[in-house]
Amino acid sequence: KMAPNLLGAIAVAAYSYMSLVPLIQPPIMKLCTTEADRKIVMAQLRPVTRFEKIVFPIATTIVISLLLPPVTALIGMLMLGNLFKEAGCLDRLSDTAQNALMNIVTIMLATGTGLTMKAESFLNYQTILIICLGLVAFAAGTFAGVIFGKIMCILDGGKTNPLIGSAGVSAVPMAARVSQVVGQKANPSNFLLMHAMGPNVAGVIGTAVAAGAMLAMIGAAK
Repeated sequence: KMAPNLLGAIAVAAYSYMSLVPLIQPPIMKLCTTEADRKIVMAQLRPVTRFEKIVFPIATTIVISLLLPPVTALIGMLMLGNLFKEAGCLDRLSDTAQNALMNIVTIMLATGTGLTMKAESFLNYQTILIICLGLVAFAAGTFAGVIFGKIMCILDGGKTNPLIGSAGVSAVPMAARVSQVVGQKANPSNFLLMHAMGPNVAGVIGTAVAAGAMLAMIGAAK
């Protein structure tokens, strides 16, 4: 009975921490890296062919759907939008999905979430616990991402800037921008934005897969 009532609190906590990423992440990033780490300039990314851009969403959907059927709809919609953009012959659909449809869905999502936020179910200790859990999750995700970034830096001989690891959380594109800002403060010639978008998008896909696994486990438990 509490699950629907807590939906609003969970949504508010999630979006609050996404907007607070520029405040939460930098202290953790600086704590886990040295000045030399933050100054690392990464090499220019290789050009990606149109064939790769089209195959990626198709292959991702097929592989993840076979591994986790409950997440097929979520991953399928995410990759369908990507395919619209990269196909090159669906400009009208791509424009609608990125603008009009996106705005409509955002309004409906915000309205639907707001309808669940009754005072008696929102202003209680469970809401505070959810917000605290969200803070711990974002901090832990940032910490783990930077640590794995440092491991990659060691393995490839110092070619990877560990700051891009913090973008592994699913706050797109805010987390990647934070990596860019922190890196550029250490070295004005540093441009990490596009490098950080890789783990940032991977975080979105990983979040969807994790959500699908959780839904599958909850369904199995019932």
